[in-house]
Amino acid sequence: MIRDARVLRAGFVPREVEHRDAEVNHLSTVLEPITNGDPANTAIVTGPSGTGKTCISQFVTERLREEVIDVEATYVNCWRNYTRFRTLYQILDDLGKTIDIHRQSTPHDELIDRLQQYDGPRTVIILDEVDQLEDPGVIYDLHSLPQFAIICIANKEEELFSRVDDRLVSRLRSSEHVRMDKYHDEQLYDILHARVRWGLDEDAISDEQLYRIADAAAGDARLAIGMLRTAASKADRENHERITDDILLSSADDARAQIQQKSLDTLTPHQQVVFDIVRDHGPLSPSEIHDRYTENVDDPRTKRTVRTYLSKMAQYNLLDAEGTSRDREYTVIDHAALSSPE
Repeated sequence: MIRDARVLRAGFVPREVEHRDAEVNHLSTVLEPITNGDPANTAIVTGPSGTGKTCISQFVTERLREEVIDVEATYVNCWRNYTRFRTLYQILDDLGKTIDIHRQSTPHDELIDRLQQYDGPRTVIILDEVDQLEDPGVIYDLHSLPQFAIICIANKEEELFSRVDDRLVSRLRSSEHVRMDKYHDEQLYDILHARVRWGLDEDAISDEQLYRIADAAAGDARLAIGMLRTAASKADRENHERITDDILLSSADDARAQIQQKSLDTLTPHQQVVFDIVRDHGPLSPSEIHDRYTENVDDPRTKRTVRTYLSKMAQYNLLDAEGTSRDREYTVIDHAALSSPE
């Protein structure tokens, strides 16, 4: 049934994108100066989870590299590389400039010096989940280097701006902002239909079933593609010629659980402590969570930072937030599926 599994993977970047022409053109225009050897403005790409922020950013940079010989690109997941050192090291590693750098003893300034001295092809740096950086000052470091164009990807602008100092806020506000909204059901259907055409046998799934996936995904392309991938994999394993309704029904919850688990696996150590507190003692207010959190860690972050953690986990469907900002309480979504492995 599966002819090309690549197109069903979460990180697959298609040759053509659906329903994002305006955003593609906007981002392409922002990056165009780098093709002429000129400094490019920083781009801030925002939108809810599953709206194609990462896909579009990678699509535009790949197309740029196809058109211009002397342009490269590097991608950093700042949720995984959340410290200043890790972010800078990942960039230098992609550029092949980490010789003689020791993770334990090399000072940050030396990493910046190496980036300043970099004289290779002009490079687009994609900073995904940039609001997860413990030290957002690294954006300022990179912003000042003309040989690099920066794409910052975050869910919400305000959460990014709330964690940076005034000088960086001023620069970021003057950047180009590419905002993405949730997909409509018809748009999700088109995205799924294209993946089916590229990756599955003909008649493997009906149009009606694709619309049901689109409706269940509620505007989240990542979830919609996850449902399709899970259903196709199960049908393929069980030697079905097509995806049945029973397989589709069971695959919806499986896909949600897989995406949630992947998000859970990316939590930083401090975020993991916060999540565990909510899991074990919720529902809890942000103040109650912070009080328990400070008792469990040696170097606690501020209340504001913990609130950012909670907001981020709610955006990724790890936590559920009930109530207004004054009386808000958090609980874990699907406690059984997200319980820690023994």
